[in-house]
Amino acid sequence: MYLHIGHNVVVSEKDIIGIFDIDNTTSSHITRNFLSSAEAAGRVNYVSDDLPGSYILCGTKDNIIVHISQLSPQTLQRRSEAKRYD
Repeated sequence: MYLHIGHNVVVSEKDIIGIFDIDNTTSSHITRNFLSSAEAAGRVNYVSDDLPGSYILCGTKDNIIVHISQLSPQTLQRRSEAKRYD
């Protein structure tokens, strides 16, 4: 199954490591350092220019891509669950 994370971007659900609320998690300096280092390494994909609501970690332990989405984690969860019942 695939999850639409905004602006014509879809990711395979099997590749998703986690979906995180950007406002709640970036208060930690550890998370801010992780996101900064991922951006410096070119592993961040901005799905939209809108105000970010979540970030989605995809890939494997050695190759993580961070997708920054304008959608909230709750919206992404509803989309994921809705497809399971169709």
